[in-house]
This record gives sequence, structure tokens and C-alpha cells, in this order.
Amino acid sequence: MATQTSMLMALASVGLGAVLGVLLGAVPALFGVRSQRFFSGLLHTWLAFPMLLIAMFLLVLLGNSPLTSILAMGLAMTPVFARLTQTLTLRISGADYIAAARMLGASRSRLLSRYVLPNVAEPLIVNLTLSFGASLLALSSLSFIGVGVIAPAYDWGRLLNEGFKQVYTQPAQVLGPALAVVIAGLSVTMLGESIAAALRERQRPPAGAAARARAAVVPTRAEPPEDGDSLLVVDGLSVSVTHPSGAAHTPVRDVSLSLRRGEIVGIVGESGSGKTLTVMAIAGLLPQGARMEARSIRLDGSEISSRADDAQPPRGIGVVFQDSLTALNPAIAVGTQLAEVPRYNSSTGWAEARRQAVDALAGVDIPEPEQRARMYPHQFSGGMRQRSLIAMANLSYPRLLIADEPTTALDVSVQRKVLDLLQEEIRDLQAGALVISHDIAVLAEICTRILVMYRGEIVEDLAVEQLAAPERLAHPYTRALVSSFPTLETDRDKPLMTIPPEFDVEQAVRRAG
Repeated sequence: MATQTSMLMALASVGLGAVLGVLLGAVPALFGVRSQRFFSGLLHTWLAFPMLLIAMFLLVLLGNSPLTSILAMGLAMTPVFARLTQTLTLRISGADYIAAARMLGASRSRLLSRYVLPNVAEPLIVNLTLSFGASLLALSSLSFIGVGVIAPAYDWGRLLNEGFKQVYTQPAQVLGPALAVVIAGLSVTMLGESIAAALRERQRPPAGAAARARAAVVPTRAEPPEDGDSLLVVDGLSVSVTHPSGAAHTPVRDVSLSLRRGEIVGIVGESGSGKTLTVMAIAGLLPQGARMEARSIRLDGSEISSRADDAQPPRGIGVVFQDSLTALNPAIAVGTQLAEVPRYNSSTGWAEARRQAVDALAGVDIPEPEQRARMYPHQFSGGMRQRSLIAMANLSYPRLLIADEPTTALDVSVQRKVLDLLQEEIRDLQAGALVISHDIAVLAEICTRILVMYRGEIVEDLAVEQLAAPERLAHPYTRALVSSFPTLETDRDKPLMTIPPEFDVEQAVRRAG
């Protein structure tokens, strides 16, 4: 009877604390910065008080009984789970696959249950089992001092209390329940470690897996444009970022660009020049703390610049992220993730969505697509992840495709296949594309125009043919950038041209003028 009472009370209190803690820790991350700050302050205050002290205080208020003991211990353990969940959730809340789910229209409850919790399950399970031992010990301690379970009910704590009176004459009455508490706590902890090890084994990449690729397509349902030549027109786009301390700066300033149907335009510039922030502002996927302002952003004739910061990203835009292992949900099979596109956008049945996902994988030359669809992202090579994610666009017909360094970390042969797929995608969908890269040679293969960004501004809009004569380019930074890339005619006896860190565009412009 005491064993049953002790185990059930510990399980119930840990379960209550885990459910409340996960909700308090994970939900604020899906609602923005203000909710995160409020709940963080609440948790810090809550954690300032010892768990056992909180439980004793609640028992004094609510009275002694097994039910109130469970409630008191569950509430006392809630901030522990909440803090862990908050830390884990914030670590992945900015992942590309979360942004992908937002673009597909996933609700906050689905984001939590489908995309967040499965990816933080392992440490939560371990903490759950460790907390079981702590809960068992705390509940037994409360009963031992007379504020937990009371007569006629018994748990291990009450048995210890009764046996302690005769500890010198009958020590077995104390050792029995004491050993039971220790053995039960250790057993459940070992069970949790085994479950966590099984989860790690499932997520471990196979031996010889290829190097990571960098890409993911986040498609949304859109009809192909019917008429007109202008697909995207951006006028006066600026992005400001506010630090939690209150300091603010504007890394993207007054950017204007245009894109025609069927055109692929490249964006090049050094790290930190504002390339990614620019395109993510267009896609409605700015990070927390970033704010967009623009005179106008028109996609296929529709104004999209007036949407709220927390509004659903505009439909008809596909995004190719840099890192496929963050753009793909590691807890969901690849085929299932592809199948979610038609399910979200056109309410397609599961069987039909699954068939479309397999056909899409086959369409990008992935061998054995039926079998591959059941595999997880870590079981794919870098090139296969790249191609499978580009296949998502075939399921949704985006009007605008944004590719953020789609070939980084891929070898030359795989790069060629990915670039060919990207061009086929734009041609088949009659869409347009903005492609970010540090490699002008890559952009020159697929683009008709290249935009050069420097210090948050577009300093030059040039045709690919102009790259052959860097001395004729208008802007000094562009001339220095293009000249720094070697060609077959480059004199190997001379050092390659570099762009010094202290390069001053304004001074170079004055000299050139």
C-alpha cells in the first residue's frame, strides 16, 4: 500500500509539474519578445524559492492529504521544467524549419506539438526521470515530518516516521522504506537514460554520411502570374534592429530593386552587408527585434509592405535557407515534411499528399524515392537534402524563389546539379528568383543581373556580361570585388588582389570622381 501510494504520488506530481512547466516554457517563445520577458521574470522569481519550501507553504494553505501533496509538489517543480523548456525552445525557435512551418501557415499549437517539443524531448525526458527521484524524496520528507500523507494513509515517508521511533531496536523498519526510495529513484533515472539513448541512436547520422549542405525550400501555394512583366518591385526598404538593451541600428538602408518573371537576379556582398536581412524582410521572416519599413513592396502587383510585423508571411514566396539541417525538422521524416505542403495549402488527403511527396523526390533525381521518403534528414547526403528541399517548390508553385547561398559546402559536381535544378524550377514555374552568394562565379552561371551590396546599401546593379571588364564598373567596391577573383588569364606570378579591411568606399568614390 505504501509503495503504491508513494509511486503514484511521485508520478502524478512530476507529470503535473512537467505539463505546466512545458507550457510556461515553450509557449512564450511562440508569442514574441514581450511574452518571453514577462515569463522569464516570473520564472526567475519562482526559482528564487526552494522547491521544498514552496511545497510546505502550499500544504499549510491547502491542508494535508495525498491530493494536496501532489498539487503542492507539482507546482513547486513547475519552474524547473519551465526554465529548461524555455532554454531549449529559444535555442530552436529561430531555426529555419520553424520559419518554414510559419510560411506554410502552421498554427502556434501545431508549431509547439509538431516542431518544438519533438526536438527538445531528449533532455526533457532525462530531466523528467531525475525529477521523479527528487519528487519521491521530497514527498517522503514531507510525510516524514508530518505535513504530507497522514493517517490512515501510508507512504514511505510515514513508514520512515513510524520506524524511526524504534531505529535502535528494529532498524529494518527504517532501512526498508529508505532503500525503497533510493532504488525506485535510481531505477526510474536509468529508465530515462535508456530512453534518451534510444532517441540519440535514432538521430545519429550513418557512418560515411556526406558533408552538410545548406538549403531548404519553404514553399507556399500560389497561382502562376498571368500578365505583365514585373514580378517584384521593392522601393525604399530599410531594416532596423533593436537590441534588448534598447540600442538600435539600421543594417539595411533604402534598398530598391526589381525582378522580372523568369529572371534570376544575384545578390553579392561581404558578410554583414545586409543581403540576408533584405531578402528575409521581403519574405516576412525577419528575426525577433528586427523591423521593416518600405515605401512599397509589390509582389505580382499586390502590395505586401503594409503587413504587421507578426502577420503571416506573404503567400507565393519560396525560401532556400543556408543550412539544410536547420531548415529540415530533424524529428520528422523527409517525405512527411514534403507532404505537409499540399496538406496545408490545398487540404489534400494524407495518401494523396504522400504520393505527391514521393513524386516530387523522384522529380529531382533522388534514387528510390519511396524508401527515401521514410528516412530522416540526417540520413540524406548534403546534395540529396538540397535536392529534396528544392522539390518542395514543385508542390506549391511559388512566384518568387529566394535562395540564400544554396550551394555553400557542396562539391563542384553537386553544385552543378543544384544550379541546374534551380534554373529548371524557375523556368517550369515561370517564377523569378533572388539568389544570394559570396561566389560571383556561381551567380554568373545562372543570373542575368547581379546586385552588389555594401554596408547595407545596393551600390551597383550590373549585367553579368559586365563582369568581364571590371575596370568599366561604376562603383569602386564592385571593381575591387570583381578584380579579387582569379580567372584563367590571371598572372600566377602576381599576388591576387584583395579588399583590405580598411577599404573606404566614400574616399574611393571621391578619388574616382
